[in-house]
Amino acid sequence: MAKMRIVLCCAGGFSTTMLMDRIKSTIHESAKLNDEDFELKAIAADLLDQEVDHMDALIMGPQVVHKLESIRPLIEPRHIPYVIVSQEIYGKMDGATVLKQVLIAKRKADLARETAEGTN
Repeated sequence: MAKMRIVLCCAGGFSTTMLMDRIKSTIHESAKLNDEDFELKAIAADLLDQEVDHMDALIMGPQVVHKLESIRPLIEPRHIPYVIVSQEIYGKMDGATVLKQVLIAKRKADLARETAEGTN
């Protein structure tokens, strides 16, 4: 498995750092996942344009959902899957649920890309 680079973004990058740590713990404690298969980075949403070419998936905190329209032009041409974390899950800092959501989004994006490439 190639290393999956996941970027988490929020207003300032601070609260997503806490969520990132929870996700890292989930990966570390998993019997099926390996720490070295993942690279996570927490940033402020305003810095996303600097990271977009170096990510495989995006996790957005609920406080930056209003920026989605300005973020889509960055991620959609690159086929980067994204997850918007609900306020409830974010409040709980539920790293396991967020990791599951992003892995599902990534798998769906990969399948869609494979299907599109197969029809060309």
